Amino acid sequence: MLRNLLIISSKSIIIALGGENMIKTTKILLDELKEYVNPTAKIRQLVNKKELVPIVRGLYETDASIPGYYLAPIIYGPSYLSFEFALAYYSLIPEGVYNFTSATFEKKKTKQYDTPFGTFTYQDIPSDAYPLGIILHSENGYGFQIASPEKAICDQLYKISPLRNRIELENLLYEDLRIDRDEFFRLNMTELYEIATSFHTQNHKLLQAYVRRRL
Repeated sequence: MLRNLLIISSKSIIIALGGENMIKTTKILLDELKEYVNPTAKIRQLVNKKELVPIVRGLYETDASIPGYYLAPIIYGPSYLSFEFALAYYSLIPEGVYNFTSATFEKKKTKQYDTPFGTFTYQDIPSDAYPLGIILHSENGYGFQIASPEKAICDQLYKISPLRNRIELENLLYEDLRIDRDEFFRLNMTELYEIATSFHTQNHKLLQAYVRRRL
């Protein structure tokens, strides 16, 4: 069955976080520090003492050592981790990926944020394809959304210039991306096919034809 998750806003993920360490907005901090004469000055003091780490404007983290991917859906959204990062997360590609790559929709242009936790990039995919194959993970009190392995492959193909035939598709998958062929065919072929149908590109038509033989 195709995994489908409703689009979750960044705000709802922040609310879901808990525990001693967490992401905090300026609004949350001002409310927590309202007993101080100058809450804004107190925030600056906490930043200087490294008890708060600024992420982007209006967002802070209380733990400087957390993995950057926890923060990706909060920095810019709606979004979910995908593309090269998700492929590496599932060990489908051998190289480590140090840029936190995420998918968005109807944002019109690619966004990039350089933060103390790493570089975060966000790129559109088609709106019809966006809600499909998103998995919500929870780790150490943090929630983050990430593409399924099948969705990450489809998202990655959307970034690639049009391929001409099956040979070029195989070269991309197994030579350029260095996905292990056996691991590729261990994926859910039905889900991969169904997600690919929502993209309506030449690359995804080639992918549909390629996996149809395994259905």
